[in-house]
Amino acid sequence: MKSVQNTHNTQSFSDLHDALLTLVGVFNRPQRDELMIKASTINLDRALFPLLVQISRFGPIGVVELADRVGRDYTTVSRQVTKLEEAGLAQRQKNAKDKRINEAVITAVGKAMTDKIDAAREDIYQKVFQQWQPEDRVQLERLLKQFVIDFSSLDEIEK
Repeated sequence: MKSVQNTHNTQSFSDLHDALLTLVGVFNRPQRDELMIKASTINLDRALFPLLVQISRFGPIGVVELADRVGRDYTTVSRQVTKLEEAGLAQRQKNAKDKRINEAVITAVGKAMTDKIDAAREDIYQKVFQQWQPEDRVQLERLLKQFVIDFSSLDEIEK
């Protein structure tokens, strides 16, 4: 016999999953990257944009991990990191603990570019949250961080 509480939880998880899929979809839209590039007044190929942002936020980052984060093939990302290197925005280095791992790291020129991107993102977030109570935004941030930690820990359990 199904309990009403379990049915409610199943529906709320479905609604939560739908909201998360929608959010990921919004963030992954090529048009969103184009708008950020334009708002940042930078000159960057749209395909390189998410890589530069990820390297800036999470670097030094292994090229394999970078490919996983952006949902692209390793060989494609490796070629795109080469383009970032050629533009002086990123560079490769060997991981300090495991020399087999090639990492991408932001350069000073790349950091200057991502600073412009961060400023443009700040303006967008100011508009999004202007009607929110400050404590609601803080709570959203706290809950999202906790969700990521807990959800990511499932990867370790399943290994």
